[in-house]
Amino acid sequence: METVLRLSNISKSFGKKKIIDNISFEVYAGEVFGFLGPNGAGKTTTIKMVMGFLSIDAGDIYINNFNVKKDYEKAMSYIGGIVENPEMYKDLSGLTNLQMYARLHEGVTKERINEVITLVGMENRIKEKMKKYSLGMKQRCGLAQAILHKPKLLILDEPTNGLDPAGIRDLRDILKKLAHEENVAVFVSSHLMSEMELMCDRVAIINNGKILGVKTVKELLTQTTGTIVHRFKVKPIEKAIELLSIKYGALIKNSTAEYIDIEVEGDAVSEITTLLATQGVAISGVNKIETSLEDAFMDITGGGNHIA
Repeated sequence: METVLRLSNISKSFGKKKIIDNISFEVYAGEVFGFLGPNGAGKTTTIKMVMGFLSIDAGDIYINNFNVKKDYEKAMSYIGGIVENPEMYKDLSGLTNLQMYARLHEGVTKERINEVITLVGMENRIKEKMKKYSLGMKQRCGLAQAILHKPKLLILDEPTNGLDPAGIRDLRDILKKLAHEENVAVFVSSHLMSEMELMCDRVAIINNGKILGVKTVKELLTQTTGTIVHRFKVKPIEKAIELLSIKYGALIKNSTAEYIDIEVEGDAVSEITTLLATQGVAISGVNKIETSLEDAFMDITGGGNHIA
């Protein structure tokens, strides 16, 4: 696999407080790479160092094999990105904004401009002024601008902020297409775990400035501690909890007025079903609960922090 972004033993402090503590990872061409962590974990600081907005205290960052500290301009020429909200001229059209930005890069043709407009789905609105655009449309234009010069690495910090569900889905599809069909390395930070699960090929989890793991989404979903959780929909719930507490009390993960979640699998599921049924508890359903990326995240970080 072609490595487009490589961080090697990166550290960063603000005053006496170490924000990033000796982190290393790689991002490959053709993948969507998710960057996850609680508030204050160091995600945005890392992204700003990669994009050259912050200096690096220790370690090295390479973009397409160019060292950000030693070959800054060459390294930056391979990056496209949006950190926070796209900045464009509101009184000009989306098309004019793209044409102006294209002049900053050699070799961006009229055909390329039309190509990215089509890719982000803005063909019908691109000639309207930016101030008439919804947030979702502004994000699409920002993405078009970021990929105009055919970057090897696309970096997006919280790109779904403020988007409605349809806009989030569209953005997800565009990013996956860029990675899987155009071989771009897409590096994205987001707090929406469900979207990251659908979007990303691999993810890195950062907490307290340290990388806790870099794995495929599939690997993370299969490594959470404990066994499989089953949900038992039962009535009356109080009697079911009383019966199950004797043998399975430590395995009960959650309960509501309608169901009990128990960390069991295999023969234990049948035993519980038989126990409840013979004691007059009505069972309307038993379902295995699939592990989510958020479950894996909370398991690895130990929970207790807001996800961001």
